[in-house]
Amino acid sequence: MHWNELLPTILLSMVPTVLALGALASARQPRKRAWRTAKIATSSGLLLAVVLLGLGVFQLLPAVSGAWLTTPLHLIMLLLANFIGFVVIRYSATYLQGEPRQRRFVVLAQTVFAAVSVAVLSNHLVVFLVAWLTIGLSMHQLLMFYPDRPRAALAAHKKFLFARGAELCALAAFLLLYLHHDSARISVITGAYAAPGVALSIGEQAAACLLALAALIKCAQLPLHGWLIQVVEAPTPVSAALHGGVINLGGYLLLLFYPLLSASTPAQALILVVAGVSSVLAALVMMTRISIKVRLAWSTSAQMGLMLVEIALGLVELALLHLIAHSCYKAYAFLSSGEAVQQDLQRRQAPGSHPTLSQWLSAGGISAAMVVALGVLVRSTTDYTAFDVLSPWVLLTLALTVLLAERRRQGAPDSGARFIGLAALVMLAYFTLKSLFAALLPAFEHTTSLWADLWVSLLFVVLFAGYCLQRYGLHLGWAQKLNLYCYAGFYLDEWVTRNTLRLWPHALPSRIQAKQLHSDSREGSL
Repeated sequence: MHWNELLPTILLSMVPTVLALGALASARQPRKRAWRTAKIATSSGLLLAVVLLGLGVFQLLPAVSGAWLTTPLHLIMLLLANFIGFVVIRYSATYLQGEPRQRRFVVLAQTVFAAVSVAVLSNHLVVFLVAWLTIGLSMHQLLMFYPDRPRAALAAHKKFLFARGAELCALAAFLLLYLHHDSARISVITGAYAAPGVALSIGEQAAACLLALAALIKCAQLPLHGWLIQVVEAPTPVSAALHGGVINLGGYLLLLFYPLLSASTPAQALILVVAGVSSVLAALVMMTRISIKVRLAWSTSAQMGLMLVEIALGLVELALLHLIAHSCYKAYAFLSSGEAVQQDLQRRQAPGSHPTLSQWLSAGGISAAMVVALGVLVRSTTDYTAFDVLSPWVLLTLALTVLLAERRRQGAPDSGARFIGLAALVMLAYFTLKSLFAALLPAFEHTTSLWADLWVSLLFVVLFAGYCLQRYGLHLGWAQKLNLYCYAGFYLDEWVTRNTLRLWPHALPSRIQAKQLHSDSREGSL
């Protein structure tokens, strides 16, 4: 192997290696030095990820380098994972001061992000699965950072079982793909489906459905969502790492095997039904929650569902943009959740009024006109087929309608002009970023089914109607009953929890005093 071929492999290998060495070194160092080592390791990983992405954008890296994949998708995910790790470690160094098990946290956190780096770069099915398993086991230990909290223990128990179920689905899918292609190289497997119109065998269809099921479980879609809501009992940095990074690996799995998924109608239908319904229900339940962290957790379930729907519709560039934006926003939201409480209180104290029917109609008309104008502009300037899908435009129209109607109700004389400027910026950003990611990713030939597009559009209309009812229609008796079911989360988690504990019992801890926990803890225990 020539030096110019060996250098990219060395650089790629250094990212997870630096984080893994940082975890090993931190386990043997005093508390302050362990944090310093972790900061150096995450900073080095972030710097290497930036350099590698720059090389990839300028096409200075081969698509496959040794055991690693180096397409823009993988390098972007590598940069995102290391950025989240960089932020979480720095925040945690201050947040966890005084905690008795700081060294345990810093070792496990670096292990998680080292494993994530391996997973997003790996070109081998076994390496990918081992890295995914390492992420799950390390996160389980982080979620049990406060082992005396019964809710934390219950959430970790459910997540442990569901994660193993997702990994078994992925393992079965990988075995089917390996037997069919006689290769464990991911690039070889996905390359076999690059041509449009590939006919899948029964085994390949089963593998696609198993991958879809694994992603649905990993992304905490209903009804297997309860653990995601209850893990807010863990420290805030753990929630930021989970919601800002680890939870997205289900979506990454589908992006990685999208050529196979795009050829499997049953797998797409499974995602559109389960993730589509989950995103709507989770968004409606989120509106009934008061706790900021619980609202953010329900929001994550809804956003993951929407991201999976985008992948099933063939909008891979929009899904990747959604994944990156959600990761950064959700990590920031959890790490600044203390300020969010004050902001929410100020919002609730603001004078409220209901938009009139004329305001709703005018807002809908203006929003539709602006979206149609943007659509005409897009169709005249680009021939990219992903912009032909109807449902994203429906969602954009409904979102702008709510924004305009609620701004105009405030009665500010310039609220309309401000909205038009803001809406124009939103649509420009949507078009620009989507086009940018479409240029970075390989072009996928995919025709979205009309029925799938109409189904997702209907879900967006239902979400809009549910939002209006919860905000402005709770004086109606039937709306109040519906809101009670939303407040109860439609009793789905209670049903899942009861059956989970029946099939796999788990003794939950009784709450103990914090001083007792401090005295019983050992700094060096891992």
